[in-house]
Amino acid sequence: MSESKIWDDVDDYFTTHLTPDDEVLAATLRDSEAAGLPQIAVAAPQGKLLQLFAEIQGARNILEIGTLGGYSTIWLARALPADGRLVSLEYSPRHAEVATRNIARAGLDKLVEIRVGPALESLPRLADQAPAPFDLVFIDADKDNNPHYLEWALKLTRPGSLIIVDNVVRGGRVADSGSTAPDVTGTRAAIELIGSHPKLSGTAIQTVGSKGYDGFALARVLP
Repeated sequence: MSESKIWDDVDDYFTTHLTPDDEVLAATLRDSEAAGLPQIAVAAPQGKLLQLFAEIQGARNILEIGTLGGYSTIWLARALPADGRLVSLEYSPRHAEVATRNIARAGLDKLVEIRVGPALESLPRLADQAPAPFDLVFIDADKDNNPHYLEWALKLTRPGSLIIVDNVVRGGRVADSGSTAPDVTGTRAAIELIGSHPKLSGTAIQTVGSKGYDGFALARVLP
């Protein structure tokens, strides 16, 4: 049996027992695929992990960079209290349109605001509005801009906030110091920023599963 087949089987087992059938999430994936969105949403166990992170954090305000079809957005928003808020930044108007429908079907449209446009333009505008600090930031967008997104996350959070950067392993290419691929150089810059910044304490975890070989970085904002 191939490694990838084993990974898929284990993910299926975890999904069956730890993330029971959920028609809202299933419909989100179906409609995203039907609309032609790339099939790069987090796997169900990873979505549940995001929800647990937000619940453990007691998050009331969440920032997501990269909405896609709203699958991870729904997982995160389900952890919020009734007066919570999730701001999700999405580059593509088409993706945002699909996500808006998916989030409304999930009954979370009163908690979630999707802002359309390049995140590096949306983030300064968001900062100018002086929002309450975000308790959790999930970064899952274009990887070459990861260090810039991380710097903005620091500006928009508070001591104790949690920052998650997805897809940091890049199939193992993150270890290649000679790579000039933008997704690798951007990811390496973000990892090195987490390791060197005096206001961050973090780690990175390798993962395998239905999404292949990847991983995420986790950083806590220090006083």
